[in-house]
Amino acid sequence: MVVEYEDSDTAQGLRESAREFMDEVVLPVEREYLGEGTVPMDVIEDLFDEAREYGVFCPQIEEEYGGGGYDFRDVLPLFEEAGRSVLGQMAMRVDAPDEGNMHTLELVGTEEQKEKWLKPLVAGEIRSGFSMTEPMQGAGSDPKMMQTTAEKDGDEWVINGHKWWTTQGVEVDLLLVMARTDMDAHPYEGTSIILVPADADGVEIANATPHLGQDLVPESHAEIEYNDVRVPEENLLGAENAGFMIAQQRLGPARLTHCMRFSGMADRALDVAKAYMHERDAFGESLEDKQAQRFRLAEQETQLHAARTMVRHAAEKIARGEEARIEVAMSKYFTANVVQETIDFALQACGGAGISQHLPLADFYKANRAFRIVDGADEVHKRSIARAAFEDVPEAELANLPRF
Repeated sequence: MVVEYEDSDTAQGLRESAREFMDEVVLPVEREYLGEGTVPMDVIEDLFDEAREYGVFCPQIEEEYGGGGYDFRDVLPLFEEAGRSVLGQMAMRVDAPDEGNMHTLELVGTEEQKEKWLKPLVAGEIRSGFSMTEPMQGAGSDPKMMQTTAEKDGDEWVINGHKWWTTQGVEVDLLLVMARTDMDAHPYEGTSIILVPADADGVEIANATPHLGQDLVPESHAEIEYNDVRVPEENLLGAENAGFMIAQQRLGPARLTHCMRFSGMADRALDVAKAYMHERDAFGESLEDKQAQRFRLAEQETQLHAARTMVRHAAEKIARGEEARIEVAMSKYFTANVVQETIDFALQACGGAGISQHLPLADFYKANRAFRIVDGADEVHKRSIARAAFEDVPEAELANLPRF
């Protein structure tokens, strides 16, 4: 269903180009590989070239580094279109974690770091991982518990620690590693991000972590050990001890782009369901004429519209230079749940066809469930929202409470 938003002319043009690219190039490739396993990298590299021809390749990064140079608000509708296929976001180079890592390098990297790492990352010549989460005795949803350290030794950083759930950690060239650089300071004020080549001595991929939704595209997570890993001091990304601040600058926009990609996935799931219900008859009438299905469809269209509106509101605040921390938390928590409910409805509406590999819904179903955990679990975002809500208890209401 087409809902009009107050997107700029540029944003609408990018959306149209991205929809053409998806319909004419990506979806035929998706249909070819449904049920066949991972799409080969040479096929994905061909999609990169096609995306460049359509003007939708890595639109969020400045032109001097190989991107399209568009404003953050203008590219969000494109992210929605990219999310309509698991393949689309990789084809347009707007996939996680590379998208967020590119944004971070562009935001706080030195010119030397951008030349060495950002340009080949944008071009798709290398892949990156974000290495923050640690095992149970370390940092998971509570990153203050981080134990990985980076100590200065002459003109080098020496990194020791144990990470897991490093995004794209198996087939990776560059790792953005969060580590404690001042053990006497609070972790929020004593943590840094350091660029570590994956082939550096002491970097050991201890275990790959196969996971739900790891289909069609060669995404991976890994458990990684850093044993006396030495990198030059110039590999520090941004200011020393500013790692948490930089991570928040990375995660806010990244959470919103995640929301847009998965909103696009949910939107296409509804398109698939509507097409199926239009063609399928049962018990004397078309499925699309059955009131229960129509009401549920109406509910999901409304919820999805609300999610997209929330994301645009948060994106507008970020574009104005505001942190929008609570607005982002609300958007991420709400969208993740709406998308899960929407895809679940679409799959159920298509019956046996929904769980088959003849349609993309089974892959969507698996890919989406992780969204309620990655980039902050639902519970973490609700905790932040509730804490902020209680920071401003109105005095007038306190005064009017009955005294028992």
